[in-house]
Amino acid sequence: MIVIGGGAAGFFGAIAAAENGHEVTILEAAATVLAKVRVSGGGRCNLTHSCFEPRELVNSYPRGGKALRGPFSRFQPSDTISWFESRGVRTKTESDGRMFPTTDDSATIVDCLQGAAKDAGVMVRLRANVSTIQRTDSHFLVTLQSGESMQADRILLATGGSRAGYGLSRSLGHQIVPPVPSLFTFKVDDPRIKDLPGVAVEHVNCQLVTDTKTFKQSGPILVTHWGLSGPAVLKLSAWAARELHDSNYNAKLLINWLAGSSTEEIRAQLNSFKAIHPKKTIEAACPWQLPKRLWKSLVDHSVGPQPVRWAELSKKATQTLATELSAGEFQVAGKGVFKEEFVTCGGVALKEVDFRTMESRICPGLYFAGEVLDIDGITGGFNFQNAWTTAWIAGNAM
Repeated sequence: MIVIGGGAAGFFGAIAAAENGHEVTILEAAATVLAKVRVSGGGRCNLTHSCFEPRELVNSYPRGGKALRGPFSRFQPSDTISWFESRGVRTKTESDGRMFPTTDDSATIVDCLQGAAKDAGVMVRLRANVSTIQRTDSHFLVTLQSGESMQADRILLATGGSRAGYGLSRSLGHQIVPPVPSLFTFKVDDPRIKDLPGVAVEHVNCQLVTDTKTFKQSGPILVTHWGLSGPAVLKLSAWAARELHDSNYNAKLLINWLAGSSTEEIRAQLNSFKAIHPKKTIEAACPWQLPKRLWKSLVDHSVGPQPVRWAELSKKATQTLATELSAGEFQVAGKGVFKEEFVTCGGVALKEVDFRTMESRICPGLYFAGEVLDIDGITGGFNFQNAWTTAWIAGNAM
């Protein structure tokens, strides 16, 4: 058996197949394996998420959730944790549900996968760039760019979001849903946040309005040097990935900085605070636990030059400030890169894959796992879980 791709899915699938007693070779085009695992989670490796109910788990996949329902009933986050812990990797759960090795070091996961592969007898070949795969009556003929040829009875394509992987899939008869970026930050050039990099709000409600659809998400948001980031933004970027691509990454973003409060409720709270603290200046006395720099900026934008006392706040300015806090409007004018990670929306069309085995419905003996498929999850360990699950099923089926 040949596994093409030495990433998370490739290694996991190779180990599963080899532990069933098969000879397995991983072909990796780069000079190192598991590169994405090394940089994920800021170098800590967010290997899965503590959502242990498959029906809930699928809701974290903008594309592919329905197809993963069956696979997750067979191998889900609790199985991932058991798999790693049985090989000496202890894990921990953070408050937002993300799961990491207790070492907070992605090298722990890399070492575990490499060790398990070695123990199972998996051969790993680096700089082994595959140029073509041909299907004969009895086997596959794999040709490397070096000119070398190899034979295999079964092949697992675990090439991630690479053009080469899509090209190989297409050459074997598969349709590729055009890949576009998912999980990215928003470029926003706006005076209200220009001088606020590093400011974070723990819970906001966001609406992203594209040319064709409106998307809603909530969670933490972070102001950066180029615009806005944080889980709320990253979730929006995932769900709206295709629509944002089609609109050239131009959209309207509405932010409720006081999640759960309506404009009317905020206006009432402003008037109540005004009655209690008439002599205090607005910029110095905030009714909520918002970051001081953000509050000052929103007040400057809504009320005008400071200082102004609460008693001097007009009805019109109160309404403007209430609207700014509940539905501040920002223009998204492009995307940034999310750390060193990159997830694609798109890939091998799911209808062409049997999710009971991850085998191609078009080319017998060809299997798929991970991001090469048209599956992507939001940030939080979900993309790795897709890799572990589909690779485990493919490796065992092979």
